[in-house]
Amino acid sequence: MIKRLLPSPLLTAALIAMWLVLNRSLSPGQIILAVVLGVAAPALLAPLRPARPRIRHPLTLARLILRVGRDVIESNLDVFRTLLASRVRPPHSRFVLVPLQLRDPNALAALAVITTVVPGTVWCELARDGSALLLHAWNVPDEQAFVTHFKQCYELPLMEIFES
Repeated sequence: MIKRLLPSPLLTAALIAMWLVLNRSLSPGQIILAVVLGVAAPALLAPLRPARPRIRHPLTLARLILRVGRDVIESNLDVFRTLLASRVRPPHSRFVLVPLQLRDPNALAALAVITTVVPGTVWCELARDGSALLLHAWNVPDEQAFVTHFKQCYELPLMEIFES
């Protein structure tokens, strides 16, 4: 019963605190409103939350985190070099369609975060059936090599972490 009423106690506490801070008032009415909002919102929205992920291969997760960190640094340098040389050689910016085998919602969310963090790539659209992802990439001279790199470095580890 208590888990149904308070599915996310930390979220409830955060909402109550945020409401009181934003309203800058500790009046009884604001406290009651904050508690009602803090309890009701997580309880009503709990069915919309995806299932808790089960990390099956923590070592693969660690390798993925290191890979993303390395790619962030390399992509920053690549964007910088491309900007410096843009008068001589303009970047090959384009939209790239990446076919996906990944289906887990948590893994797709992680892929969206990775795509957003790595400079030079923007997540544009996921196909309704989840079979393809449209990205905009800053500098892609070879589209097939980009797709292969993306799938090998990000999609395959995420499939191993969340789906296998």
